[in-house]
Amino acid sequence: MAALPSPDDASTTVMRPHVRRATAADLDAVAAVLAPYVARTAVTFDEQPPTDADWRGRLAEADARGLPFLVAELDGGVVGYAYAAPWRPKAAYRDTVEDTIYLTPSAQGRGVGTRLLSALLDACTVAGVRQVIAVVADDPAAAGSVPLHRRLGFEVVGVLRDVGRKHGRDVSTMLMQRTLH
Repeated sequence: MAALPSPDDASTTVMRPHVRRATAADLDAVAAVLAPYVARTAVTFDEQPPTDADWRGRLAEADARGLPFLVAELDGGVVGYAYAAPWRPKAAYRDTVEDTIYLTPSAQGRGVGTRLLSALLDACTVAGVRQVIAVVADDPAAAGSVPLHRRLGFEVVGVLRDVGRKHGRDVSTMLMQRTLH
């Protein structure tokens, strides 16, 4: 284990992630974050990486609805993203969203997820969101997602058994929920 840097050694100080609203210029980097998860895991139920048009549509929808779509930068590059999207299409769900958050492996364990999800929840509160739902797939690559969401006040509210099938196996999802106000 490496020793912690001394306060006066700026060259080895761990950089804090910078979180900001995503722009169209970020979408190639966002796509690159998700692509390995699509190809190698059941964390996402996407079976093909979203197209450029899909990403532009997600960003445009978030903007049109006043919902956050954020990126996290570390060491000068995008290492993660998070956004909120409508939970269900029916009008009665208008104040409920589903969060999505993905990080590059190099960003995991560096505080990026906590900072990114915290910023997303703050932005959701400003947008008038009341409930945030996280859908976490039962996949080893999602191991950090449950503790991350719990740290930020989410509670497990249910499990949907074998609702997805990817890479030749049935995949369950855990539903987590947080009330914002």
